Amino acid sequence: MSLFAIADTHLSFGTDKPMDTFEGWQDYTARLEKNWNNLVGDDDYVIIAGDISWAMNFEQLKPDFDFINKLNGKKIISKGNHDYWWNTITKMNKFVSENGFDTISFLHNNSFDFDDFSICGSRGWFFDSDEEQDEKVLNREVQRIKLSLDSARFENKIVFLHYPPITTNDTCDEIINLLKNYGIKKCYYGHLHGVAAKFAFDGEVDGIDFKLISCDRLGFTPYLISKF
Repeated sequence: MSLFAIADTHLSFGTDKPMDTFEGWQDYTARLEKNWNNLVGDDDYVIIAGDISWAMNFEQLKPDFDFINKLNGKKIISKGNHDYWWNTITKMNKFVSENGFDTISFLHNNSFDFDDFSICGSRGWFFDSDEEQDEKVLNREVQRIKLSLDSARFENKIVFLHYPPITTNDTCDEIINLLKNYGIKKCYYGHLHGVAAKFAFDGEVDGIDFKLISCDRLGFTPYLISKF
């Protein structure tokens, strides 16, 4: 059994928002499906760290979740900045249940425990503004990450965020300090694409190993986190 991760699938089967118009994204859904199913087995898990779909509501989301549900393995999904369909956990669980999307679960104020480690995370936030509203959002996201970490069974916790908590020229101190306080050793994030990916930080800071897992950065191939 293995755990994989990827972010920013940006599916749009139910909306007119094709990513194929961007350089490097041509036929990306076919490439993603092929790479995913060649690598991931039915007993494996894949974390999708935000920006799952361009859908604005559950009706538009159905064909995107149908695509995800049919991919090999079990999927754990967290929120990104473009997931406007995101709702309460009760409504999202009802949606997947009513539509038979039985391989999809949500990482939302909770955690998932495996053999000797736990999966935690949230959307995150990159606080680079003095606006009061941004500070409120950041504080809320810090609390969501903390809720997830506190719910975990194991001391060994792997964190998945959508927003990068660190780049080559800046850090989100509130989130970095939280990860340090909980002894986090590995943190994976998405959000950065194309030219913006040049600001991604892949490496270790303060004992935490960071890695960008956005879809195009990985060549539309899930990244192996652990075998267990």
